[in-house]
Amino acid sequence: MKPTEDHDARVRLDKWLWAARFFKHRTQATEAVDGGKIQLNGIRVKPARDVKIGDRVDIQIAETHFCVEVKGIADKRGSATIAQGLYQETADSVAAREAAREQRKLAATPGADLHGRPTKRDRRQIGRMMGGD
Repeated sequence: MKPTEDHDARVRLDKWLWAARFFKHRTQATEAVDGGKIQLNGIRVKPARDVKIGDRVDIQIAETHFCVEVKGIADKRGSATIAQGLYQETADSVAAREAAREQRKLAATPGADLHGRPTKRDRRQIGRMMGGD
């Protein structure tokens, strides 16, 4: 389906998030909105709130944060190229995501300093610290 660029057109927030391909399933979009991971124009809203062209949507998916401006309205899921035409990510959002990606790249992998199972000596030291003999 072709996205609508009529400025009076409106669609439910959860439907728009699904159509814009931020979530694979509409139920995931609904749960994200209910869980406070999505904000519309800086306000926490319900999934049935209408989205219109020009609105700002803040989306938190895992560790990734998107801040997008609504450029088109669609209530049905289309191809990825159509979905990308529904929004435009802000320059600040792109810069913040790039900085976060670099930060994760430079951070040490959790557990990198651990090398397998504890040795017999390590187990004895652990036992002494835990109050054993």
